[in-house]
Amino acid sequence: MTGRPLIGVSTSKRGGWRSYFMTALSIRVVGGRSLRIVPGDDIDHLIGRIDGLVVGGGDDISADLYGGVIVPDVRLDPERDELEVTLLRRVLPSGLPILGICRGAQMLNVASGGNLIADIYTLDPPPPKMRTVLPRKTVTLAQGSRLARIAKLQWFRVNALHHQAIDSLGRALVVVARDKAGIVQAIEGTEPPFRIGVQWHPELLIFKRSQRRLFRGLVRAAERFDSDGGLSAPSGQTEGAGDL
Repeated sequence: MTGRPLIGVSTSKRGGWRSYFMTALSIRVVGGRSLRIVPGDDIDHLIGRIDGLVVGGGDDISADLYGGVIVPDVRLDPERDELEVTLLRRVLPSGLPILGICRGAQMLNVASGGNLIADIYTLDPPPPKMRTVLPRKTVTLAQGSRLARIAKLQWFRVNALHHQAIDSLGRALVVVARDKAGIVQAIEGTEPPFRIGVQWHPELLIFKRSQRRLFRGLVRAAERFDSDGGLSAPSGQTEGAGDL
């Protein structure tokens, strides 16, 4: 691969431009390029082009995909569900660097065989209600995790825009962050390839160094990825090096 790595960003076909714009900006400021992926795109062609993948935020994931409880009055996007499940199951064996954001973290878990809590506010006791784009939720990171090494912090505050959450983990995934209520806030792969899912929206927090480091970690991993042969030899740079 030559030049800046190309990161695919999955979004809804109906709207999704604001989310894509902020994610594309976050990728650009740390040295990458982005390509929007929507339902109907040629997955085979895209897989051959991209060096990394962001599975973005958006509507709820259908309970049919993970055998969950159907929640009334929620927005679903079956076309996008099919796109992202298919895309993830195709690229997971290759070691393609992956960052899942909010819904994307949940989809990473579902595509790996895990399931979700359909609505965290039905839990007993329910967590405090919070819906904000501002960094007001405290998240604690697992010591020694890839995410903690990238963020260079033990905890930070993030935004909160979700009501679904990760329940049972999928294959080769581990929980690496929770909020004060114990809700899963981040997962990552147990194997070397970059594979992280966060329940918040780091693209809306690029003014925070820890969140830029997350995108930089993805881009650095993408620089080492060879789309024809998987991961290339390490370049000697660490995932969090060269922070803005």
